[in-house]
Amino acid sequence: MLGRVNHIAIAVPDLAAATAAYRDTLGAAVSQPQALPEHGVTVVFVELPNTKVELLQPLGDTSPIAAFLEKNPSGGMHHICYEVDDILLARDRLLEAGARVLGDGQPKTGAHGKPVLFLHPKDFFGTLIELEGLSLRQSDSPAAAE
Repeated sequence: MLGRVNHIAIAVPDLAAATAAYRDTLGAAVSQPQALPEHGVTVVFVELPNTKVELLQPLGDTSPIAAFLEKNPSGGMHHICYEVDDILLARDRLLEAGARVLGDGQPKTGAHGKPVLFLHPKDFFGTLIELEGLSLRQSDSPAAAE
């Protein structure tokens, strides 16, 4: 079911400082900041040859990242994102296996414009898992309904 690691996300208290550290100190290519109000974050992607690192900063006081940073004021690893071919099939298999999908169980659009879901960290040894779908089921896509 799992494909490659798409990214590892790090929550940071200061996105500009974290971006500068990756760009200037480590010599990495970094994206422009992107606000994702639906997820309550602003993100910057650090581009690596084999994957990405996503730097997350809260977008507002109600952001889940704000709560994470209250517990971890210096920041830290927030989640790991794996690619899956079919996000709805992956979700259904995970639910059948007893895993908990966060939210309402419906994919949201992620930073890459693809559907994403999050899995409860208690089901995966304390690690929040994000799944990024390469596609939805053909029968569930808007184009298939036409």
